[in-house]
Amino acid sequence: MALMITDECINCDVCEPECPNGAISQGDDIYVIDPNLCTECVGHYDTPQCVEVCPVDCIPKDPGHVETHEQLQAKYEKLQKA
Repeated sequence: MALMITDECINCDVCEPECPNGAISQGDDIYVIDPNLCTECVGHYDTPQCVEVCPVDCIPKDPGHVETHEQLQAKYEKLQKA
């Protein structure tokens, strides 16, 4: 399951550099996560790094992009080959 950033985001800029897949970018109003690049840090870390550093807890799992751990691992492996 990819993560998403909710409108509680305060644009503090701490999440973007923490993403090892480059899935986080500045959107029109708040930061956004590209679900095609988000692996919840599977393959890199034990926990999503953006969630770890977010001061306002605005990065939940995206119910629109449900993925198993195995699917996230496969996405990670595909991204590494690209």
